[in-house]
Amino acid sequence: MKQLLLIFAFLLISHPISADALKTQLDLDLDGVMAKVTDWRHYFHENPELSNREFKTQQSIVQALNEMGLETNTDYGITGVTAFIRGQNPGPLIALRADIDALPVTEKLNLPFSSKVKTTYQGNEVGVMHACGHDAHIAVLLGVASFLSKNTDKLNGDILLIFQPAEEGAPEGEEGGAELMLKQGLFDAEKPDAIFGMHVSNAPHGQIWTKPGPFMASAEAYRIVIEGKQTHGSRPWNGVDPIVVASDIVSSLQTIVSRRLNLLDSQAVVTVGIMKAGTRNNIIPASAFLEGTIRTFEDSYADQIRNEIKIIAENIAEAHHAKANVQFKVYGGYPVTVNDEGLVENLSSSLSLAANGDYYEAKVPRTGAEDFSFFAQQVPGLFFYLGVNPPGVEESPTNHSPYFYVDDDALGNGVKAFVNLVDDFSYIYNNQ
Repeated sequence: MKQLLLIFAFLLISHPISADALKTQLDLDLDGVMAKVTDWRHYFHENPELSNREFKTQQSIVQALNEMGLETNTDYGITGVTAFIRGQNPGPLIALRADIDALPVTEKLNLPFSSKVKTTYQGNEVGVMHACGHDAHIAVLLGVASFLSKNTDKLNGDILLIFQPAEEGAPEGEEGGAELMLKQGLFDAEKPDAIFGMHVSNAPHGQIWTKPGPFMASAEAYRIVIEGKQTHGSRPWNGVDPIVVASDIVSSLQTIVSRRLNLLDSQAVVTVGIMKAGTRNNIIPASAFLEGTIRTFEDSYADQIRNEIKIIAENIAEAHHAKANVQFKVYGGYPVTVNDEGLVENLSSSLSLAANGDYYEAKVPRTGAEDFSFFAQQVPGLFFYLGVNPPGVEESPTNHSPYFYVDDDALGNGVKAFVNLVDDFSYIYNNQ
């Protein structure tokens, strides 16, 4: 009899916990978890840092995880943080990722915890703001970590927490982000069976959506430097005006998508985001500077766009007796973010439950880009969006706006989404 009891006890310890154990517990604990999430979110919002410079952010994340009893690792990414949560039951290794960097945006929200941080970016004094909601991503993942670390008895398998820097792109001449973390061996010792990630957006309160297959665009920056000939503004015939050349190039670049690509096959965006030239009103400068972004969902389209940009810039410059130097992937680039179709199919109900039924699958991909894409190239990935508008607000300033606003209460659906994905994926994994 004693032997049978020991065998039974072993089976209880080693056999996976049934589905819904974590979800059920979270329903009981959510209010307490969200109080912490809100405090963390406000702290990180008030103290933003730019890509590869998230040193205080890293320290704060490490401190929070250590207080949960978790051992942290800062070896991956310049300012990244990782940690494992070991479940007491067999199951998969699931990676959960949050990005941690802010943007060179001067905040215009008047909140008690608004950012007043200033810095120098590309030679200009600017504010720093979590205008893309990465403060919410950090806070939600810390909330998930806090909950799971207290409920390892209900956790089937293990969790790899990834707090990833430089999602917005490493400074020129530096490496960073997901690509660098992988290059440094993040998945080498223990490769996850799946990875999940989230992004907040100016969408209805608590709404969740995703899409199987291609979900977000590839992205890369291009740069065009136009060399003209400086002269007095009163004698333009004595020089070569790079501002006129740049203006012609900007106008013609818009024809790449509208007139040169077959949009029945795919979608693309070519945008000019920076145009600089000159120092005085009465001087025609020697050079002008353009920088923009390319977004596609097909590698072949990206190749075609690069070729068209080069042809347009160089030939327009030559027609004006100027020269144009074109560079691509100035800060590296991100591939298309592709969601594993099986994960979306099997876990859509998990996301719908987290959103209280306010869930949908998008019919077309988004032209925004994410370096979560690098992780999803290595292991099956599922990336989803969470609406964080205040209740009843349908439209509000978008990500990257100085007025971008996150309603803290909406983040509860993000916590539930991650926990549901962990609970349900581990159950599917153990019963396949």
